[in-house]
Amino acid sequence: MRLSPVFLTIVIAALAYATPPEMAFSRLLPAAPALAAAMWPVLPTILLGTVCLILMIGLSLIFPDLGTWWTCAGIIAVTVAAAYGSHVRLQRERTLFQVRLVADAAQQVVLSPMPRLLGNIEIGSLYLAAAAEARIGGDFYEVVDTPYGVRLLIGDVRGKGLPAVGAAAAIVNAFREAAYDEPELVDVARRLDASSTRYNAAFPPEGTMERFATALVAEIPHGGKRIDILNCGHPPPLLLNRKRVRVLESATPSPLLSLAEFLGDHYSVDSFDFAPGDVLLLYTDGIAEARARDGEFFPLSAWMGRQPPTPPRELLTALHRDLIHYSRGNLDDDVAALAVRLREP
Repeated sequence: MRLSPVFLTIVIAALAYATPPEMAFSRLLPAAPALAAAMWPVLPTILLGTVCLILMIGLSLIFPDLGTWWTCAGIIAVTVAAAYGSHVRLQRERTLFQVRLVADAAQQVVLSPMPRLLGNIEIGSLYLAAAAEARIGGDFYEVVDTPYGVRLLIGDVRGKGLPAVGAAAAIVNAFREAAYDEPELVDVARRLDASSTRYNAAFPPEGTMERFATALVAEIPHGGKRIDILNCGHPPPLLLNRKRVRVLESATPSPLLSLAEFLGDHYSVDSFDFAPGDVLLLYTDGIAEARARDGEFFPLSAWMGRQPPTPPRELLTALHRDLIHYSRGNLDDDVAALAVRLREP
């Protein structure tokens, strides 16, 4: 691809030499530096324009009636414009590179690297931002090992891209502290709600829509055998047990973060069996709402039931591959997922 301007120049020059002068293929030579501007730096673009100019002058010595000066003027004009276009493109690429560096730094704050193993619990994580230029959005997750067990958090701030990062960071940082301090998941959720509310008060969202977040907090005791879940309006997790998939619906949903003062701070915790070999999948709605071209949603439960018994990281690698294939790479929302498996004793 990067050599295509050179190939185009050779093809045009060969056709201009090998065909009758009336066909005037030489008038296509300005196309070569124009193409080079899309992929080459400024100096090589100018050099290619100079080569095209020399070729045109050489062809005029063989075929005197080619309209040489008009074509030469066109080559010079297009080369100047192409050099300027190349300069602008390189500036924008440098700016985008800097933006991505900032986004990567922000992502390291919000989404710290996941440990692969905490005690007898294997962990894997997946993150895909819909705002590809920024590479980070409003979805978040965290896993911490506490005196009360391994605690997990996954959630989704309304909105996407860099504007949602601050709200997500406030919630994740509050969880990192509360997960160690609070023995009850209900108190952890109250601290998350308080942190989200304070952030929204300090940095009000633009427009009339409120900024809120769905979240799910889970706790796996160190001995395993069960999992406790507190769901604040988040998609229910899936539990895979020997090819049987169970949707872990909460009996009484808890209020979304930042909305407890309007809906009441009545939080409920549900307990489910979690046996060795079971795989738990926590995910955001970007996965469940991914669509194919015909508008059909990604069949997550059915997909989960078809998966062989694999480690969490391999499961999420397969999910990433199949999700991109299903949606043809067109994700409308951020995607985050955590997979955990209880090891056999």
